[in-house]
Amino acid sequence: MRIDVITIFPGMIEAFANESLLGKAREAGLLDIRAHDLRDAATDKHRSVDDSPFGGGAGMVLSPEPVFATVERVDPPRPLFFLGPAGRPFDQGLARELAALDGFSLLCGRYEGLDERVREHLVDGEISLGDYVLAGGEVAAMVLLEAVGRLVPGVMGNVDSAEDESFSDGLLEYPQYTRPADFRGWPVPEVLRSGDHGRIERWRRAMSLARTITNRPDLIERRGGLSEADHALLDEFDLAP
Repeated sequence: MRIDVITIFPGMIEAFANESLLGKAREAGLLDIRAHDLRDAATDKHRSVDDSPFGGGAGMVLSPEPVFATVERVDPPRPLFFLGPAGRPFDQGLARELAALDGFSLLCGRYEGLDERVREHLVDGEISLGDYVLAGGEVAAMVLLEAVGRLVPGVMGNVDSAEDESFSDGLLEYPQYTRPADFRGWPVPEVLRSGDHGRIERWRRAMSLARTITNRPDLIERRGGLSEADHALLDEFDLAP
């Protein structure tokens, strides 16, 4: 998969993409991540990519010229998404959609805004991390690189890892334990040491349901509430709300 990131801070993207899972995936040829510097398209000695807004107002606005010039020069893979607050909220479902593509690109905003003509005539859509303000789109781009890149086939060593995680089926992940079996008087649940794999799977499902009910009831509502099987599973392990 090829993912292009258009930014005024390509070093931030390169440093992040060279580490950990993404770095290994790049080395293995599974991910082709390219960072492009908007300032390379600037035409003045200061390498300016912004200007004051028409009509007045605080701050500066990212100019259309360097953005259009960069996209036309590097021909990044489509769709091209602007990372901004008005976009589709990013979640695991969208991460899976993007991971199914051959490639896509991200445009990182900066300053107080982006010239509207970029939205209207260049990008294919907009993606938002949430209802809060960042200084720019680079951190958002890193989130997308991590969340999408790890879903690309071959990037994760264990395919099942992605299936068992939070949000994979609309629920939070169940609790995890490792050695020692007893730490400072806090034992690992007996069911996980029982060797009964069927019971372990039912317990994990029940714990995912219980954790989601407590911490993210909105996810339960989004799934249409609890089914009869869900209620039975919670009752089996005395976890009914």
